[in-house]
Order: sequence, then structure tokens, then C-alpha cells
Amino acid sequence: QVHLVESGGGLVQVGGSLRLSCAASRSIFTFNAMDWYRQAPGKQRELVATIRRGGTTTYEDVVKGRFTISRDSAKNTVNLQMNSLKPEDMAIYYCHTVIYGEDYWGQGTQVTVSG
Repeated sequence: QVHLVESGGGLVQVGGSLRLSCAASRSIFTFNAMDWYRQAPGKQRELVATIRRGGTTTYEDVVKGRFTISRDSAKNTVNLQMNSLKPEDMAIYYCHTVIYGEDYWGQGTQVTVSG
């Protein structure tokens, strides 16, 4: 069984930065693609960033140039560095992966952008 736990969310002003982390209970990040999703109130959950087994990354257009996804396989963590935050970035952010066809989600961490 794999458990994902996000951390690093909080309150930040417009233009500020936050770094989210996702920790896995087992060593999986070297073998699976990892995603960051977000969901704002009343909106669909959307994929914002992906890092694949080979290290390639993909970003939603609205976060390109501002967000960076990375991983540290030795620490079993995947991170999302968020810079130049905008009000529309405010959401609950979720770590996600698929292992043998099974979806795994973290509990989510709240990002609030004020100003």
C-alpha cells in the first residue's frame, strides 16, 4: 500500500511563492509518473504538472514559467515550486500517481492567495 502526503500549503500574497511537497510511504517515484492536480471551489480538478519516469515534465499552460515540478527519489518526495502566484492559483493541491492501474491521491494541501 502506498500513501501520499502533501505539505507546504498556506497563505501567500499575490506574486509570492510556495513550495509544495509530496511524500510517499514507499519508494515509487523512480518507477511512476507523478502529478500535481488542483481543485478550486466549484471547479473541476485539473492537472497542473507531471513528471515522468524518464524525468520529462509537462505543465498546464497557465502555470508554465511559474511552476516547476521536481522529484528527489532518494527522499521519496515530489515537489512543486510555485512562483509569481496569482489569485486563480488558489485551490487545494493534490499529489497523484497511478500504480498498476490504481489511482493514489494525497489528502490535499490548501493554497490561498490573497491581495
